[in-house]
Amino acid sequence: MNVYAIKAIYRFEMARTFRTIVQSIAAPVLSTSLYFVVFGSAIGSRMGEVGGVDYGSFIIPGLVMLSLLGESISNASFGIYLPKWSGTIYELLSAPVGVAEVVIGYVGAAATKSILLGLLILATARVFVPYEIVHPVWLVTFLILTSVTFSMFGFIIGLWADSFQKLQTIPLMVVTPLTFLGGAFYSIDMLPPFWQTVTLFNPVVYLISGMRWAFYGTAEVNVVISIGATAGFMVLCLIAITYVFRTGYKLKS
Repeated sequence: MNVYAIKAIYRFEMARTFRTIVQSIAAPVLSTSLYFVVFGSAIGSRMGEVGGVDYGSFIIPGLVMLSLLGESISNASFGIYLPKWSGTIYELLSAPVGVAEVVIGYVGAAATKSILLGLLILATARVFVPYEIVHPVWLVTFLILTSVTFSMFGFIIGLWADSFQKLQTIPLMVVTPLTFLGGAFYSIDMLPPFWQTVTLFNPVVYLISGMRWAFYGTAEVNVVISIGATAGFMVLCLIAITYVFRTGYKLKS
């Protein structure tokens, strides 16, 4: 494995993040803080508990996941699309660098940014609402697993897209609605039985439920199923990325 190539890609992507720290870090933290102000402090203080947890604290896992998914996809998709757009992707393809090095470099950098952002949001949440973390090790596990998985998904979007508009299509039209409908602001146990069953087809439900279990020890879906579903999606993304690089789809045309 070409370690030098991994370091070069990783450092380049991280340097780009710190050059645009306002857009990459400050803006997501600020926007999430507004959710805490409105839903946590203002509305949450007027609502009762949900699943035995104060509403302001209940929505923290969902808000963390909302930011984590969006930023993981955005960072990874833009990171690989930019060299495609500028034409420097051909230098990467002709260099002695394999699929593993490219994926580890780009996905690793995108996941690192997302994990950093998730930790900053957790620190920011403490300012607005009180919360406790029952399973801190599992919380870190979910942060890493989700960041890596959806950074891979974003990497695929970046390979597929042929315009800057397409980079935003799936995150805005698919991922964000699924997150809002996945129990970010409510418990799926509050829904009628039929809609509870329908909601289980939403993959984001398993992510938010697993994160909520790490926080409070309660979840709508078994935590083992949540981990299995996330890991399975990660494997599918890895298979898709390998196929793209082996066939040159959207890379050599």
